[in-house]
Amino acid sequence: MLWVCLVLNYHDKDLQLHGRMEELPGAFGTSASFALRLGQTVFSSASLLFMCLDVDFYGYTAFCFLVTVMGLVIPWSITLLVVDAYSVFIKCIPHQGRLILIIFLGDMVLSYLSLAAACSTASVTDLLLDADGSYCPPNLCGRYQLSAAMAFLSWFLSSASCLFNFWLFSSL
Repeated sequence: MLWVCLVLNYHDKDLQLHGRMEELPGAFGTSASFALRLGQTVFSSASLLFMCLDVDFYGYTAFCFLVTVMGLVIPWSITLLVVDAYSVFIKCIPHQGRLILIIFLGDMVLSYLSLAAACSTASVTDLLLDADGSYCPPNLCGRYQLSAAMAFLSWFLSSASCLFNFWLFSSL
């Protein structure tokens, strides 16, 4: 691993000398990316926790979809959080085209899925509340709304990370 960092640092210095690479805040391997990944992990975990506090969520497809998507976002965010932490503390920024492309595509797919899951959960919860509350007790629907809000926040951070990595990829 140290050898890879040394090679990457040499390559990064060579690119910086020629003026082709800029440090983009929020791009993979920076402290801002670490903060984005930490927020994604916290919000997606909170969304999953609020949804799964009650076992009635499996009765609706939208709620199951949110649980599935957040179950995919959490390991993705934790993995990239660990890599970002390593990059920040070791000062080794892994800016390779293929790696950034994979991270960009993963963030893009998961941000679309997170948005779809958050929107579907919010709309089903609103529909259940408008049905005179007979289908959803207020405290249960409140948790579902809170879960959808956490999913929206996770989506926002994921889409921001996607955009930053897209800009980094286009500058490589």
